[in-house]
Amino acid sequence: MPRAILDEDHIHPAVRERISRHHHGIVDEVRQAAAQHAVLVVGMAINPWPRLARRTLRRAGIEHHYLGYGSYFSQWRRRTALKMWTGWPTFPMVFVKGVLVGGAQDLERLHASGELARLLG
Repeated sequence: MPRAILDEDHIHPAVRERISRHHHGIVDEVRQAAAQHAVLVVGMAINPWPRLARRTLRRAGIEHHYLGYGSYFSQWRRRTALKMWTGWPTFPMVFVKGVLVGGAQDLERLHASGELARLLG
């Protein structure tokens, strides 16, 4: 089922460019990192779930790249742009070969099932 997003025909032409540029720098940075690294974890300080995802990867001997964006008290507007872009509501956001696979618990399930190794193979 495709994710529901507001169709461009329902956005006034005068604001389309403003929407497309909204915090595009962070989106571009994550998009480039996801293309350059087999595994990317996008997280934030204080939140324990990005640490859990990285620990899962380290224990499995899987190299990964990490991008951290602020804490609960900073950079939340920039992180919101990532949530809007991906549709994923929480951190971490884990990408494997450029594909969003979910968060820490999703990563653990992929690893336990052997699917993570197949994705990286």
